[in-house]
Amino acid sequence: MNRVVIGIFVGGAGTRMGGVAKGLLEAPASASRETLIERLLRVCREAVPHAAPYLVGQSSAYARFGLPQLNDDPAGVGPIGGLRSLLLRGREVGAEQALALACDLPFIDGATLGELTSPLTAAARVPFVAGRFQPLAAAYAPGAVLDAVDRALARGKHALMAVLEELGSDLERLPSDARALQDWDTPEDMTR
Repeated sequence: MNRVVIGIFVGGAGTRMGGVAKGLLEAPASASRETLIERLLRVCREAVPHAAPYLVGQSSAYARFGLPQLNDDPAGVGPIGGLRSLLLRGREVGAEQALALACDLPFIDGATLGELTSPLTAAARVPFVAGRFQPLAAAYAPGAVLDAVDRALARGKHALMAVLEELGSDLERLPSDARALQDWDTPEDMTR
């Protein structure tokens, strides 16, 4: 069995959404008024039942879910600090993969998660949609990618794209369904 840890990134301030904790927004077409994070946790449990989920980043808004939280390491550098923390946890527990997921993925499905968590053939498997990588809906090999994160940080680079650049050819592009990977960054995104 492929050992996986899942990091759900909740540390953003949601400023483009008016300061709202995006994962607590109601999921589209939810008869039970399920939030985005509740939906994401359910889809993860169904698609990757053996995986251990963690909340990545600091946000007291998600405390009611009772999931272990990982602090960014280092703090104050954005999602790269969260990815580093998730990779460290993955390495610590002997996981083959660390699945990084933004909390605002209202349409991600089991098929996409299944593709992401199939055994890795490179250091990372990152969806490539509409000419752009989606690093917060991607699977990473903890050891190899941790080295790439540390190299990017040592160069003063804090963007997740710098990590992908460090990986170079040790990166698998996963062509994916754009709808499944749509995220909600702005109120306008919620109407698409």
